[in-house]
Amino acid sequence: MKPKLQATFLAIGIAIAATAAALTGIFYRSGSGSFVYTSIRGHAVNIYGKGLYRHMSTEVAIQGIAQDYVTLFIAVPLLLFALYKASSGQLKWKLLLTGTVGYFLVTYVFYLAMAMYNSFFLVYTFLAGASFYLFLLLIHSFAASALPQHFAKSTPEKSAGGFLIFNAICIALLWLGVVVPPLLNGSVIPVEVEHYTTLIVQGFDLAILLPGSFLTGLWLMQKKPLGYLWAPVYYVFLSLLMTALTAKIIAMAQHGYNVIPAIFIIPAFNLMSIIFAVLLLKNIKTNVTENIQKP
Repeated sequence: MKPKLQATFLAIGIAIAATAAALTGIFYRSGSGSFVYTSIRGHAVNIYGKGLYRHMSTEVAIQGIAQDYVTLFIAVPLLLFALYKASSGQLKWKLLLTGTVGYFLVTYVFYLAMAMYNSFFLVYTFLAGASFYLFLLLIHSFAASALPQHFAKSTPEKSAGGFLIFNAICIALLWLGVVVPPLLNGSVIPVEVEHYTTLIVQGFDLAILLPGSFLTGLWLMQKKPLGYLWAPVYYVFLSLLMTALTAKIIAMAQHGYNVIPAIFIIPAFNLMSIIFAVLLLKNIKTNVTENIQKP
C-alpha cells in the first residue's frame, strides 16, 4: 500500500473512532450520579458517577466532556478538511494535517493513560496507535533541509519562536507550582492527584511537550530547518489543544469551579497560537508541494 493511501486510511479511521468516542463521552449518561470516594491517600474525591467517565473525578470528567465537544466539532472536521487539501501535495496543507494529527495523538495518549478504565479502552488504544503511526508517516515525508526556502521573507520567525519559548516557560512554571510545594512541605502528593495514580498531564508536558515547544521556538528563531518543520506543526497542534483547554475552563466555570486567572490566560494563549499558526502557514510560498515519500 502506498504511503499516501496509508495516510488516508489512517486519517479516516481516526476520524471515525474519535467521532464515536466523543459522541459517547458527550451523550452517554447512564449511572447513579456523583458520590464521594476516599482515595488510598485519605483524600475525599467527588466522583462524577455517570456516563463514560463515571469513575473519574467530577472536575476531570467535565473537562473530558468539554474536550469531546472540541474534538467532535472542530478537530475531526479539520482533520478531514486537511486530509482533502493535503492530497494536492501542497506544503501548507500537509503541515496543517500533521499538526492536526498531533492533537489526536496527544489527546488519546492522555485518554489512554489518565481516563479510568472504561468500555472505550480499545478505541483509545486504536486512536493513540493510529495517530502515532500517521504522525510518523507524515513527519518522515518532509524534506526538512529544503523547508527554509519555501517560507517568505516576511515569516515572523523571532516572534513566533519567542512565543513558543514563552509558552513552554509559563506552563512549566504553572505545573512546577503544583508539584514542588508538596515536596518542600513534606506532604509529597499534590491534592490534584485526587484518586489517580500520578499527574499524567503535568508529567507528559514537563517531559516531552514543553521541551518540544522550547526547542522548536529556539530552532525557528535561529532559522534552522527543523524550526520551519516543527513550528507550523506545533502551532496547529497548540491551537487545537488551547481551544480544548479554553472549553474546559468554560465548563468548569459553569459548574462553579474557580477558574481565575486561567480564564484570562488560556484564551489569550489560544488566540496567540491561532494567529501564529495562520501567519506561518500564510507565509509558505504558493504552489510549493511536498509529496509523501515511502518511509
